[in-house]
Amino acid sequence: MKTILIVEDTELNIDLLAQLLEDDYNLVIARDGAQGVEMALEKKPDLILMDISLPIMDGYTATRTIRKTQPDVPIIGLSAHAMQGDADRAKEAGCNDYLTKPVDEDLLLVKLKEYLG
Repeated sequence: MKTILIVEDTELNIDLLAQLLEDDYNLVIARDGAQGVEMALEKKPDLILMDISLPIMDGYTATRTIRKTQPDVPIIGLSAHAMQGDADRAKEAGCNDYLTKPVDEDLLLVKLKEYLG
């Protein structure tokens, strides 16, 4: 079973993602950017769902840090920000993709299938 690291600080979003994904994937949860970097190194996930607005270390910095040791792991940025340029900024930080919140569940599943097979 593939492992997805969810880096998210909002319990409601964690619960929604867990309910959607827990039957098909092994889930690892980190609640801030620094913990996300630590868990990425420790657990070697197959994919990372990275919230952009995080405490301690934001998602951009966490993504850049993860990329130093895991350049090939797919990272999908998640954010409530839908302003022009937000997706570009996430991709510049190293995210492979970017989805706005609330996450469109069908689109997320399509993206997971695209990146994980």
